[in-house]
Formats: sequence, C-alpha cells, structure tokens
Amino acid sequence: MVWLVAGGLFFTGYLGFINVRGFRHGMALAMGKYQNPSAPGEVSQFQALATAVSGTVGVGNIAGVAIAISLGGPGATFWLIVAGLLGMSTKFAECTLAVKYRRTNPDGSVSGGPMYYLEQGLIDLGLPSVGKALGLFYAMAMVIGCLGIGNMFQSNQAAAIFITVTGAEHSPFMGRAWLLGLAMAIVVAVVIFGGIKSIARVTEKLVPFMAILYSVAAIIIILFNADKIFWALGAIWQGAFSPEGVTGGIIGVIVIGFRRAVFSNEAGLGSASIAHSAVKTNHPATEGYVALLEPFIDTVVVCTLTALVIITTVYDPSLASTGISGIEMTTRAFQSTISWSPIPLSIAAILFAFSTMLSWSYYGLKAFTYLFGEANITQLTFKLIFCIFIVIGSAIQLNALIDLSDALVFIVAIPNLIGLYILAPIVKAEIEKYSKHRKFT
Repeated sequence: MVWLVAGGLFFTGYLGFINVRGFRHGMALAMGKYQNPSAPGEVSQFQALATAVSGTVGVGNIAGVAIAISLGGPGATFWLIVAGLLGMSTKFAECTLAVKYRRTNPDGSVSGGPMYYLEQGLIDLGLPSVGKALGLFYAMAMVIGCLGIGNMFQSNQAAAIFITVTGAEHSPFMGRAWLLGLAMAIVVAVVIFGGIKSIARVTEKLVPFMAILYSVAAIIIILFNADKIFWALGAIWQGAFSPEGVTGGIIGVIVIGFRRAVFSNEAGLGSASIAHSAVKTNHPATEGYVALLEPFIDTVVVCTLTALVIITTVYDPSLASTGISGIEMTTRAFQSTISWSPIPLSIAAILFAFSTMLSWSYYGLKAFTYLFGEANITQLTFKLIFCIFIVIGSAIQLNALIDLSDALVFIVAIPNLIGLYILAPIVKAEIEKYSKHRKFT
C-alpha cells in the first residue's frame, strides 16, 4: 500500500496539484469543447473516458465498498476518498504517457498503455534493457490480471446479486451460476469482437445510464434516511482516526480503505491508459486532463454514495464477524429502506459488471498482442479465452477471487510505478508544451 500511496502523493506534489487545478479543463475536454475529429486516434475523448470509466465503475463500487466497511468500519470510507483524490494525479501521468508513446498499426488501429511507454520511454532515456523488461513484465501480469479483476470477479458478483434478487437459496439459478456466466460471456463476445470502436460505442451510451441509475437510487435511499446522514459523516471521520473493532488500529483501516479504492479506481495500475491511448488528439496532456476525472467519478462520487447507503441503513459492527459482506450487504442496505430497490440495484450491478468486462477485455487484448503480435488469430485466441473465464468466474468462491484480484492488482502496479517515476519529467514537459499551445491558440 505504501508503494501506491507514495505514487499518488508524489505525482500530486510533483505536478503541482494537477488533480485540483486541472479538473475544470478536464471536464471541458471530456464534453468535447476542444475536440478535433481529424486528429490521429480511433475514439473521441468522451468515448475514451466512458470506456475507461466503464472499466473502473464496476461491481467493486458496490461489493468492494461493502467489503471495506465490513472489515474496517465507516472510517475506511474516508481513506477511500483520499485514495481517489490522490489517484487523480497518478491517472494523469499514466494517460499522458500512454498517448505520447502509443503505436499506430498498419490497419490504422492504435496500441498503447504501460507496456509501450515503459519500453519506448526508457529507450529514449538510454535504458532499453530496463524498458523492455518492465514492458514484458507488465504485459504478462496484465494478461493474467485482466482475467481476475476485470473478468471473474465481475461475473461472480453479478451472478451473486442476480441469484439473490431471484430468490436467493430458492432461486432457479442457485447452483447453476455458470448458466448466468455463459449468458454474460455471449453478450460480451458480441461486443468485443468488434474492437475498441464497438466497445466505445456501447460504453458511451451505457456508462452515463448506469452511473445515473445507480447514483439516483443511492441518493433516494440516503434521503429516506436523512436523519442519519450527520451521524454517518461523523462515524466516517471518527472511524478514520480512532478506529475500533476488527481491524485493531488506524493502519488497518487505512490499508483496507486504500486497497478497495485501488481495486475500484485502478490508479497506479496503468490499465485505463490502454483505453485512453486510442483517443483522437494531437496533444498527449489533453488525455491526462480527461483521465483525472475517472477516480473522482469512481471513488469520490460512486463509492461514497455506496458507503453512505450502507452506513445510514444496515451497518453494525457485529456484521464484520457474520460473514455478511460484498453484494449481500449492499443489497440488504437498499432493501431495508425500499423493499423493491434490489431490482434497480441488480440492473446497475449487472451493467457495471458487463461494462467492466468490455473494457478489461480490451486491456488484456492489448497486453496479449504486445507479447504475441497483432495477427487476427492472436486476437481471436485471447477473446475466446476471456469469454471462457467469464463462465468460470461466475461459479467459484468469492474469497478466493478477492485474494487473487488483490494480488494481481499489486503485481501490475510494480513495473508501472517504477516507469512512471522515471518518466515523470516527460509528463511535466508535456503539460508545459500543452500550456503553451493553449496560450497561443
């Protein structure tokens, strides 16, 4: 955790609090104010943002927050927010470099991400061996990691909430979760076989809908329990600095909060930069500004809403020892206020899972083709493997998936952050170059 926290702190300071001063310009870019349709790339800045957000706003926003609260109490929410704010600066650095060092393939498609900026960026600095080694290590870890965090965990939790809503132990799908996984795999396959443009067309429509649906539902629940809002905010603040219960100390609460935040917003992993590298732009820094919106949307907004729903409804310290966590806790939180609310929650959760799998299939594909080439048969092979793992993930135990996903998250963060530290001066130079461009245009 120190490794990831240090990255967020470093880039926030080194880039002059770009997470704060760049927020407004990032919003303008995302809304298309400075869009240049003739610029090189495959997707618009809003499509790139939507694709990346679809990869971060997933079931982790519903299940992950509940897990954090069940283990660390309300105080973990505070550290979720802090991690999100710091992660905005890390995301800026990742996505700026991804656009700068992206490659255009003979068919016009774009390949980019940490494996490319680690390799080419360090070659430019006279460290070719280090760059190639880090790029290969990242790509291998991402291929494996995408099958955990962006695939099996998502299908597992989506299947779990669908079964809960359709009768729990009396559901016709109890013991047959693999059928739900198969259905998800087929729908995912229909989209991902069309490439990034197909994924972007779906996510640019799906992400706003699912985010608004979930946020409105959460706000309604919170308003129904408005008398507990100030108590909940007090519990979050007090728990962040004087925690009690299962974690046994403030360090435990901080670690739990940051772990779940990183799992959710992926800052420091470099994954989202793979989607952002496909954007149509002539200036790498523009995508850095757009990308810093992701951790804010994902963690500061969506995760905080989930936390307030849980804390104002069903949270009790005794839940930490009952085994109630993840999707089940969040479902109970919604249902405790409005009996039919699990229905829109289940729709949002399944959409979250679906959109996350779309984005992570692209992340894994680009890592796979970095290792084995861009041939059509190579791409087809990976997409088939990805869909098979959706079915597998829907039917295995959650605890094993959480441990696996966390481990893979931290593995890909190691080479990525090493490269980001080394390439930090290039990020700052791109900011200055873009600032001069804005001044004279």
